[in-house]
Amino acid sequence: MVEDEKRPWTQTRRFEFIEWKLFWEGSLNRSDLEDTFEISTPQASVDLRRYRDLAGDNIEYDGTSRSFRPTPEIKPSFLKASADRLLIQLRALLTGALPRREVWFRDLPSIDMAPDIARHVDAECLRLILNAIRTKHCVEVRYQSLTNTRTRHIAPHALAFDGYRWHVRAWACDREDFRDFVLTRIDEIRTGPKAEFDPADDLEWNTKITLDLRPHPGLTEEQSLAIQRDYAMEGGKREIDVRLSMAYYFIMRMNLDLADLSPSRAQIFLKNLEQVRQAVDQARKQTKQLVADRKHEGSIANDTR
Repeated sequence: MVEDEKRPWTQTRRFEFIEWKLFWEGSLNRSDLEDTFEISTPQASVDLRRYRDLAGDNIEYDGTSRSFRPTPEIKPSFLKASADRLLIQLRALLTGALPRREVWFRDLPSIDMAPDIARHVDAECLRLILNAIRTKHCVEVRYQSLTNTRTRHIAPHALAFDGYRWHVRAWACDREDFRDFVLTRIDEIRTGPKAEFDPADDLEWNTKITLDLRPHPGLTEEQSLAIQRDYAMEGGKREIDVRLSMAYYFIMRMNLDLADLSPSRAQIFLKNLEQVRQAVDQARKQTKQLVADRKHEGSIANDTR
């Protein structure tokens, strides 16, 4: 790791680019810097010289190809080398969420993904939701559920992604409880009055539980070892901390509530499924009590004025 020093952010970004090219693509030309950052040839030369002063053990010049190559012992100082981050970028590129220029491959490898049914959230809807969260206001929405379409008043306090869809976590003013609303099911929205609720009462959102994931007990030993590797399990299990309000979506997405799936189809099971269900039920009951107590305290305060 190079010593900390003050340098322009733009130059640090270019040093990160140098290491990205060396680490992931295995080569770097001065023209790569010039084209990507629209800088002059002298500036690119300065960046390469300065980088070699700081982290010369990472880079060497190959006279045959007239390019820079990574040394066998390369240890990035400006780049956080993350396969997960790179694969997320490639997925974002495939879905159109990231422009080609943001993915630094000179020659992009052949990539593809299974079809993803896009759910596009209206920008104005999201803008008003974010404003309502900041200002603690209600929004009036026309919401289409699976049973009906009607106008509702909700007070958003958080956003959540369940792996497929974005939800707004909100106080439902008509039901006086906290619920999830799918953003793409809102087809009309307008700002409402100031909201009277406390996000701290949303115990399903504010409480986390540890999910205890194991290989399905019906798998063979060899299959079990493969699944443990797939899910980065240690000691035959993988523990994941999740909000109670998000546990439902994770369980549904991973089919952890379906007992009749074959072991090879299920692959994993949730050892503490019943504990999770009990925790969700308990949180909902406690939230109802907190809301009732606040209403009671409010009525007493009004009576004494």
